[in-house]
Amino acid sequence: MNVVGVEAIEPLVKRVGEAGLPVTLRVVGRPRALPAGLNLAIYRVVQEALTNALKYAGLAPTEVILEHREADLKLEILDEGDGCAGGGNGRHGRGLLGMQERVALYGGTLEAGPRIGRGYAVRVWLPLDGREL
Repeated sequence: MNVVGVEAIEPLVKRVGEAGLPVTLRVVGRPRALPAGLNLAIYRVVQEALTNALKYAGLAPTEVILEHREADLKLEILDEGDGCAGGGNGRHGRGLLGMQERVALYGGTLEAGPRIGRGYAVRVWLPLDGREL
Protein backbone atom coordinates (compact mmCIF):
# COMPACT_ATOMS: atom_id res chain seq x y z
CA MET A 1 0.00 0.00 0.00
CA ASN A 2 1.34 3.43 -0.94
CA VAL A 3 1.17 5.99 1.84
CA VAL A 4 1.03 9.57 0.63
CA GLY A 5 3.14 11.90 2.70
CA VAL A 6 5.93 14.43 2.77
CA GLU A 7 7.73 12.71 -0.11
CA ALA A 8 4.70 13.43 -2.32
CA ILE A 9 4.67 17.19 -1.66
CA GLU A 10 7.12 17.97 -4.46
CA PRO A 11 5.00 16.21 -7.13
CA LEU A 12 1.89 17.90 -5.64
CA VAL A 13 3.53 21.32 -5.97
CA LYS A 14 4.44 20.51 -9.56
CA ARG A 15 0.84 19.49 -10.39
CA VAL A 16 -0.56 22.64 -8.79
CA GLY A 17 1.95 24.70 -10.77
CA GLU A 18 0.82 23.01 -13.96
CA ALA A 19 -2.75 23.96 -13.01
CA GLY A 20 -1.70 27.62 -13.16
CA LEU A 21 -0.61 28.60 -9.64
CA PRO A 22 2.99 29.87 -9.56
CA VAL A 23 4.17 27.84 -6.58
CA THR A 24 7.58 26.94 -5.21
CA LEU A 25 8.72 24.47 -2.57
CA ARG A 26 11.53 25.10 -0.13
CA VAL A 27 12.73 22.35 2.21
CA VAL A 28 14.89 23.39 5.14
CA GLY A 29 16.74 21.00 7.44
CA ARG A 30 17.27 17.28 7.28
CA PRO A 31 14.14 15.25 6.54
CA ARG A 32 13.53 12.23 8.72
CA ALA A 33 11.13 9.34 8.79
CA LEU A 34 7.73 10.21 10.25
CA PRO A 35 4.87 8.07 11.50
CA ALA A 36 2.46 7.27 8.65
CA GLY A 37 -0.46 9.22 10.11
CA LEU A 38 1.58 12.35 10.73
CA ASN A 39 3.17 12.03 7.31
CA LEU A 40 -0.28 11.91 5.69
CA ALA A 41 -1.57 14.82 7.81
CA ILE A 42 1.29 17.04 6.60
CA TYR A 43 0.56 16.19 2.98
CA ARG A 44 -3.18 16.83 3.40
CA VAL A 45 -2.57 20.25 5.00
CA VAL A 46 -0.36 21.27 2.07
CA GLN A 47 -2.91 19.88 -0.39
CA GLU A 48 -5.80 21.80 1.19
CA ALA A 49 -3.82 25.03 1.54
CA LEU A 50 -2.75 24.88 -2.12
CA THR A 51 -6.35 24.16 -3.17
CA ASN A 52 -7.42 27.27 -1.26
CA ALA A 53 -4.66 29.30 -2.90
CA LEU A 54 -5.85 28.13 -6.33
CA LYS A 55 -9.41 29.18 -5.47
CA TYR A 56 -8.80 32.46 -3.67
CA ALA A 57 -5.32 33.88 -4.35
CA GLY A 58 -5.94 34.92 -7.95
CA LEU A 59 -3.01 32.84 -9.25
CA ALA A 60 -0.63 34.88 -7.10
CA PRO A 61 2.86 33.56 -6.29
CA THR A 62 2.72 30.99 -3.51
CA GLU A 63 5.46 29.32 -1.50
CA VAL A 64 5.43 26.09 0.47
CA ILE A 65 8.12 25.93 3.15
CA LEU A 66 8.76 22.66 4.98
CA GLU A 67 11.22 23.15 7.81
CA HIS A 68 12.56 20.09 9.58
CA ARG A 69 13.70 21.24 13.02
CA GLU A 70 14.97 19.27 16.00
CA ALA A 71 11.87 19.47 18.17
CA ASP A 72 9.20 20.10 15.59
CA LEU A 73 8.29 20.38 11.95
CA LYS A 74 7.18 23.80 10.73
CA LEU A 75 5.09 24.10 7.61
CA GLU A 76 4.14 27.34 5.88
CA ILE A 77 2.02 27.93 2.82
CA LEU A 78 2.22 31.61 1.91
CA ASP A 79 0.46 33.29 -0.98
CA GLU A 80 0.59 36.86 -2.24
CA GLY A 81 -3.04 37.05 -3.39
CA ASP A 82 -5.79 39.37 -2.31
CA GLY A 83 -7.92 36.57 -0.85
CA CYS A 84 -10.98 37.46 -2.88
CA ALA A 85 -10.53 35.90 -6.30
CA GLY A 86 -13.32 33.42 -6.90
CA GLY A 87 -14.33 33.42 -3.26
CA GLY A 88 -16.03 36.74 -2.70
CA ASN A 89 -19.43 35.22 -1.96
CA GLY A 90 -18.75 35.10 1.79
CA ARG A 91 -19.19 31.31 1.97
CA HIS A 92 -16.45 29.24 3.52
CA GLY A 93 -15.82 25.55 3.17
CA ARG A 94 -14.57 23.13 5.78
CA GLY A 95 -10.96 23.11 4.58
CA LEU A 96 -9.51 25.18 7.42
CA LEU A 97 -11.48 23.24 10.00
CA GLY A 98 -10.20 19.97 8.52
CA MET A 99 -6.62 21.24 8.63
CA GLN A 100 -7.07 22.33 12.26
CA GLU A 101 -8.46 18.92 13.22
CA ARG A 102 -5.60 17.05 11.50
CA VAL A 103 -2.96 19.19 13.16
CA ALA A 104 -4.59 18.98 16.60
CA LEU A 105 -4.68 15.18 16.35
CA TYR A 106 -0.86 15.23 16.47
CA GLY A 107 -0.56 17.89 19.18
CA GLY A 108 0.27 20.63 16.72
CA THR A 109 -0.74 24.23 16.22
CA LEU A 110 -2.23 25.84 13.13
CA GLU A 111 -2.47 29.54 12.39
CA ALA A 112 -4.25 30.74 9.27
CA GLY A 113 -5.16 34.22 8.19
CA PRO A 114 -4.29 37.29 6.16
CA ARG A 115 -0.66 38.32 5.98
CA ILE A 116 0.42 41.85 6.76
CA GLY A 117 0.17 43.82 3.55
CA ARG A 118 -1.07 41.23 1.09
CA GLY A 119 -1.70 37.53 0.91
CA TYR A 120 -2.71 34.67 3.14
CA ALA A 121 -0.67 32.39 5.38
CA VAL A 122 -1.18 28.90 6.72
CA ARG A 123 1.42 28.04 9.37
CA VAL A 124 1.67 24.72 11.18
CA TRP A 125 3.95 23.51 13.97
CA LEU A 126 3.96 19.78 14.68
CA PRO A 127 5.95 18.47 17.65
CA LEU A 128 8.47 15.69 17.07
CA ASP A 129 10.21 13.70 19.74
CA GLY A 130 13.62 14.00 18.09
CA ARG A 131 13.94 10.28 17.27
CA GLU A 132 14.21 8.69 13.89
CA LEU A 133 11.09 6.57 13.44
